[in-house]
Amino acid sequence: MNLLKRLSTLLPGRRPAVAESPSTEHVTVLIVGAGSTGLALAQGLKKAGIPCIIVEKNPSIDAQNRDWNMGLHWGAESLQTLMPEAMWSRIQSIQVDPSTPTAEVDCLKFLNGATGEVMATVPARKFYRLRRRKLRHLLSEGLDIRWNHRITAIEYSGDGKYATAYFDGQTSVTASLVVGADGARSTVRELLLGPQNGRIRTVPYCATWVQARYTAEQARFLRTFHPLYIAGINPAGFFSFLGLHDASSPDPAAWTFFFYISWRSPLEEQEATKNWTNAQRLAQVKQFAQHFTDPWKSAFEWLPDDQKVWYMCLTDFDPGCDEHRWDNHDGRVTLAGDAAHAMTYQRGQGLNHSVTDAGKLATAIGEFVSGDKKRGDAIDEYEQEMIERAGGEVRMSTTNTEMMHNWEEVLESPIFRRGMTKVQDTAAAEAAATASSDKDAHDGKGG
Repeated sequence: MNLLKRLSTLLPGRRPAVAESPSTEHVTVLIVGAGSTGLALAQGLKKAGIPCIIVEKNPSIDAQNRDWNMGLHWGAESLQTLMPEAMWSRIQSIQVDPSTPTAEVDCLKFLNGATGEVMATVPARKFYRLRRRKLRHLLSEGLDIRWNHRITAIEYSGDGKYATAYFDGQTSVTASLVVGADGARSTVRELLLGPQNGRIRTVPYCATWVQARYTAEQARFLRTFHPLYIAGINPAGFFSFLGLHDASSPDPAAWTFFFYISWRSPLEEQEATKNWTNAQRLAQVKQFAQHFTDPWKSAFEWLPDDQKVWYMCLTDFDPGCDEHRWDNHDGRVTLAGDAAHAMTYQRGQGLNHSVTDAGKLATAIGEFVSGDKKRGDAIDEYEQEMIERAGGEVRMSTTNTEMMHNWEEVLESPIFRRGMTKVQDTAAAEAAATASSDKDAHDGKGG
């Protein structure tokens, strides 16, 4: 069995027969990863009465120190359909500021980071700003989650019916479907595609992030620019974002702000600076902030010398690439969320596509469990739609990141020209506009 497990890892397309251990547990759906995608999918399956188990490599939701917040807009409808009505009614409680109701129509302002001039206001309907950890806590309620389960291999039964996932400690779970929802650096994806093709791609852009509190006077000042979030593009080649992370207290001195500066960083530079200390990262980003006006200028100047920051290289994974097309073994394994389509974040699309995956995959699972469709057909259809939709967004988001760091191209970037709508919606709108323009030109000639 150990040999088979090693072969399935090294040769992801191979389908060895499974000699099950008597202790192997059986379930309809096994979800790998207790992030937002996996938990949302599990809630949808629970709502539909479909048995599932979630496995997570970490010991708890709170195991990681870092937390962040995410924008939810056009994907809110999918998330709402997955959650029980009583759970959705609590969505306001997990926002960065629970006391500020979500507006029917809002906008994200983009400033010239050097002058403060408003460059654009991008509209968004029902723009929720959700704290990730609070969202996960909410979505985890009532679910069967197995912590400290790190997946090591997947094997497929010779009769074409099941997949068995193995974990550290030799435990295993057999399921009709295994869903890899284990994030941008997905182990399931690497098991399916191999370590080379399954690896995430690093792009030549980096960011340094900060979460910080200020005096009450300073916090009120920073919030005068926008009560929740604001973005800036700097002619020097920087992109920046500043927003609230936690304003659950009425005391401004207890508010936590969440902000970053990103810049173009060749892979050689990333390699040369990979061992920099926190002090070096902080000094670097404070130097970048000198190119900015407020609120970024003051937000960085006011940080103490021992302020903790975190640095990250931007990455993506495009499921539309030929070498990234995995074998779903007749619908016995698939990917969702960042595991399927990691994307850069300057266009604010990641959570929306991830919860949409969860909604569409829950529907597909319901179709094969009910017998309305064959499992392989249902999962093929899910993947085809997901790859077209989210793969297109991966490419558009990376293009957007490149253009947002190039002052000569920023006004033509996807976020400025198309806002935060889905790739397919913007493409349809542009096609309709082109058709209308062609018709007007034809009618004009006819007159």
